[in-house]
Amino acid sequence: MSRRGFFGGAAVAGAVGIGIAGAAAAGSGPAAADPAGGYLVGAGRGDVTGVIAGQGMMGYSDLEQVATGLLQRVWARAYIIADAATGKRVVFVNADLAIIFESHRVGVVKALRQRFGNLYSEDNVNLNATHNHNSCGGTAWDYAYVLAALGHRENSYRAEVDGIVDAIVAAHESLAPGTLEIGHTELHDASANRSLEAFQKNPDADRKHFPQHIDPQVTALRLRQGGTTIGEITWFATHGTSLTDANTLISTDNKGYASYLAELQNPGVVAAFPQTNAGDMTPNLWVRKMNPGGPTEDRRANCAIIGERQHRAGARALGATTPLTGSIDYAYRFVDLSDVCIDGRYTPDGKPARTSPAIMGAGAAATSTEDNTRSQLSFLKEGMVLPFAAALGATTSATPPAWVQAIQAPKLDLFPLGLLPPRPWIQQVLPIQLIRIGDLVLAAGPAEFTIVAGLRIRRIVADTLGVPLENVLLQGYSNGYSQYVTTPEEYLSQQYEGGETLFGRYTLCAYMQEFDKLARSMAGGPRAGRGPTPSDYSGLQPDLLTPVPADTPVRGTRFGDVTSAPKAKYAAGQTVSVSFSGAHPANRVRRTAPGGTRPADGYFVVERFENGSWVTASDDNSWNSELTWKRPNGSTSASVVTIVWRIPKGTGGRHRIRYFGDAKSASGRVSSFTGVSPAFEVG
Repeated sequence: MSRRGFFGGAAVAGAVGIGIAGAAAAGSGPAAADPAGGYLVGAGRGDVTGVIAGQGMMGYSDLEQVATGLLQRVWARAYIIADAATGKRVVFVNADLAIIFESHRVGVVKALRQRFGNLYSEDNVNLNATHNHNSCGGTAWDYAYVLAALGHRENSYRAEVDGIVDAIVAAHESLAPGTLEIGHTELHDASANRSLEAFQKNPDADRKHFPQHIDPQVTALRLRQGGTTIGEITWFATHGTSLTDANTLISTDNKGYASYLAELQNPGVVAAFPQTNAGDMTPNLWVRKMNPGGPTEDRRANCAIIGERQHRAGARALGATTPLTGSIDYAYRFVDLSDVCIDGRYTPDGKPARTSPAIMGAGAAATSTEDNTRSQLSFLKEGMVLPFAAALGATTSATPPAWVQAIQAPKLDLFPLGLLPPRPWIQQVLPIQLIRIGDLVLAAGPAEFTIVAGLRIRRIVADTLGVPLENVLLQGYSNGYSQYVTTPEEYLSQQYEGGETLFGRYTLCAYMQEFDKLARSMAGGPRAGRGPTPSDYSGLQPDLLTPVPADTPVRGTRFGDVTSAPKAKYAAGQTVSVSFSGAHPANRVRRTAPGGTRPADGYFVVERFENGSWVTASDDNSWNSELTWKRPNGSTSASVVTIVWRIPKGTGGRHRIRYFGDAKSASGRVSSFTGVSPAFEVG
C-alpha cells in the first residue's frame, strides 16, 4: 500500500567482539592500517533491480500500475564508518526503493550474519529507502503491501536483499583510513507542502520554523580516503513522485536521478540522496504555482529538474564543509506502536494518551490528490471524518471497538489493518534507531514523518544529546514501514497524511517519548529495553499472480529477430527505436552482480564501432534509454521488446543496439539469446 491508497496495495568471517584485525580478516584489506585515532571509511553500490515487467509496482498501491519495462536500474548505496581505534562502526544504506520493509531488514541482517558473524547487526546497520514510487512491488511480508502485486514476489525480493548485501560487502571491502566532512545549505525550489491545510493547524512556533511551509535544509556528508572522495550523502526532504502513478517503467525518480548525475560527474564516488521528514513534501511544484508543472504534464522533466536541483544543492553543501570528528555510537529498540502509553510530557495538552491498533482512514484511501493522476476510490475525499461514516455503511459493518475509535477520532475508520484476520495486515512492532557520528545524529523511524513531526523529534534528540538542531536529521523510511506520522494538530484535518497515521492522533507523541528514551540511553542514562520481538511473517505468503507461460517468438520470427528496425541515419538529439521478438523479462532477473561485466548482466547495450570492434556506448542504466515490453496482438506467449535511445548531443559514428533475453520452454528450461539491430549512423 505504501503511500497512496489501500486497494491494490503493494561463510562466517567474524565473531563477537570483532575489531580492526577481525575486519581485515573478513576482507577489508586496507583497514588493517589502523591509524592512531580517526575513522575507517568505505562505500559501495549494489544492484537491487528486480523483475522489470509483468508484476505490480510499489508506491501507489495501484492494481493498474504493472511494470512494463526499465527506465533506469535501481541501486543500493552503502557506507561504513568505523572508529579506527576501537572498530566500533555503523553502516548506512540508502536504496532506490519505495519502501524498506521488515522483510528487507530480516533478510539483510541474516545474510550479513552468515558472512560476518556479529560484526554487522540490526543495531549498527541502518537501512533506508529513497521512497521512489517506481520500484518492484510484492517485496513485503505484510498483506496490505503486497496486494497491488497480487502477492509476495520472491524473485524481486531476493534481488533487493542481495543487492543491499552486495553494497554493504563492497563498502566493507573498501574500508581504509579516512576523514569525514559535513556541510549545510538550503534548497527552496524542489519541494512544496501538499498538505497545507493540515500544516497550518500547527502552533505558531512550529510554523515559523518553516516560513515557506517546506523543510529547505540540505545536509551533506563527504567520505574521503586520503585526498580522494569515495562517498557523498546528501539529505533533503521531497517525495519520489515526480514520475507519478502513470509511470510503469522501473526507475529511481528524482533522488535516483540526482545520484546518477553525481556519479556521472564524479566517477568512483558513491553518491546517495536520502530522505528526511518528507511526509508532506511533494516535488510537484504546481502546488506552489511554481515550475516544473503538475503530475499530468511532463513527468520526466519534473524528475530531471528536481533531481538536478538536489544534485546542485548537494554540491553547494559539499563546497563549504567542516571536518566531522567524534565518537561513533548507535542505539536500537523495537516498539509496539499499537499499544504505547504516552506520558503527558509528550502531548500538546499535557494529558496522558495512548495509541491503538492500526486503522486506515477514508482520507488515505482517497489518495493524495496533489501527487496522483487518479484516485483509487473516487467517492472518498481528503478531510472526511466520522459524520460521513453512516453514508459508507460503517455503522452496519464490523467496526473497531469503541476505545479504538476514540483514540483514532476524528478519523473515519475505514480499514482496521491492525485488527484484520488472520493476523495484522501491517507491521505494528517497529524499530527505532539512533546513529551518531560525532555531532551528526540520525533519528531513524519506520514511517513518513511530516516536517513538523520530524522537527519535534529532532528537538528532543538534539536537546538530550547536546547536538545542534541542524545536525540532527529525522531519517524517515528506515528499517521498516508503517505509513505516516503527523502532529496531533495536523491529524485533526484528516488529510491524506492524517488518514494514513495509523496508530491514532497521538502516534507522533509515542515516537517522541520512545526516541527520548533511546537518546537518554545513548547519553548514558538508564539503558532502554530491547522491546518486543517482531513476529515472523515470512511464511504463508499469498501469490495470486498467474504464472508466466512458456515463451513463443512473434509469428514468423525467431527469438532475438528485429521486428522494427532503426533508420539508416540519425542526428544527435533524435530518438532511435528498435523492436525485437523477445521473451518475458520475468524469466530471469538480470541483476548486475558484484564483479559482473556488461553486457552479459544487462538487458541491452548501445554499441559504437570503434577501431575495428564494437564497444559499449550506453547501457540500460542510462537516463537516455529505456526498454518496454508488451504482448503483441493479444498474444499470451509472444513478447515484443522495444529499446529506445535518445541520442546525446555530441554523439557521432556507427552504432547498433544489442538486446539480451531469456526464453522459457514448455518444460520450464530457460535459455538466453541475443538480438542485434542493423547498424545506423549518427552524425
